[in-house]
Amino acid sequence: MNFELRHLRYFVAVAEELHFGRAAARMHISQPPLSMQIRALERAVGAQLLERTQRHVALTRAGEVFLPEARAILARVRSAALLAGRAGRGEVGELMVGFISHANFNVLPPLLREFRARTPAVRLALRESTTDRQLEDLVDGRLDVGLVLPPIEDPRLRYRATFRESLVVALPARHPLAGRKGRVRLASLADTPFILFPRPLAPGLFDDIVSYCRRCGFSPRVEQEAVQMQTIVSLVSAEIGVALIPQSLEHLGRTGVVYKVLQEPSPVIEIGLAWRRDDPLPTLAAFLDAAFAVAPYSPEGG
Repeated sequence: MNFELRHLRYFVAVAEELHFGRAAARMHISQPPLSMQIRALERAVGAQLLERTQRHVALTRAGEVFLPEARAILARVRSAALLAGRAGRGEVGELMVGFISHANFNVLPPLLREFRARTPAVRLALRESTTDRQLEDLVDGRLDVGLVLPPIEDPRLRYRATFRESLVVALPARHPLAGRKGRVRLASLADTPFILFPRPLAPGLFDDIVSYCRRCGFSPRVEQEAVQMQTIVSLVSAEIGVALIPQSLEHLGRTGVVYKVLQEPSPVIEIGLAWRRDDPLPTLAAFLDAAFAVAPYSPEGG
C-alpha cells in the first residue's frame, strides 16, 4: 500500500463535495490531476472508493468505510503537528526545577505564577534543595534549572541573578536589643552567639556574613549551624543565638523572634538561576523567559 497524505486530502475533498470540479477548486488544483490522484489512491487501497458519471459522484461502500478513517488520520496528523509545535516552543512537557528554601519567600512565587500563566500545560517537578546539591543535580541531568546562591564556578553551567536583598538580624524576643526602637549596630552583637548556614553548602553566603562581621570589628562566634533558613529562625526563637538572614525572611512569622534592620551598610545577598550551558530544552527556554520577565537582572554570569 503506497499513498501519501495528499491523496487522503484529495479524497476527503471529493467525498465532501461529491463534485470533482468543486473539490479541485477547493484544493487549488485542476480537475484532471485530481482525478489521477483519486485513481492512484484506489489502486493503492485495492478498492473503488467513488462512483463517477458525467453527472454524478457518489461514495461506494468501500468509500463510506474509508472516509471516516481518512478524516481521523488527517486529524491525528494535524494534532501531532500542533503538539510538536507547542513542544518546540516549550509550551508542553515537563521541567525539573530546584530551589533553595528561602526562595519561597521572595522570587519563587512570582516566577511560578508567571510561568504558569504563560505555559499552563507544562508540568513542573519542584524540588527544594541546597545550592551544592542542586549544582550536582544540574550537571548530572537530575535538574533542568535551579534557584541557587552564587558563586557558580562550574564552566558547564550558566548563571544569572534574579533577586537581590539586604541582610537583617533575627533576635530572640527576650534579647536586650529586641525591644529598642531603630536600627541595631552589628558590632553590639560581637559577644552574642551566632547561628549560621554551613559554609560547604553555601560558601558565598557564609563568607559574606563573616566578612560583614569582620568589617564591623569582630569575628562571629558560631554557636550552631543549620541547613534551612526556617530552621535558623526557629533556633533564634529558641534563644540559641542570633542570625543574619535575608530580609525577605521577615515574612516568616515566628513567635519569639524580632527582626531588626542593621545600622552598618549590609552586603547584598543574591539568588539566581543556574542551568546547563547550551541546554536545548524548549521548556527551559520558556522558564528562563518567564523568570527574566519577573526579575530582569543583569549582567548574566558564565
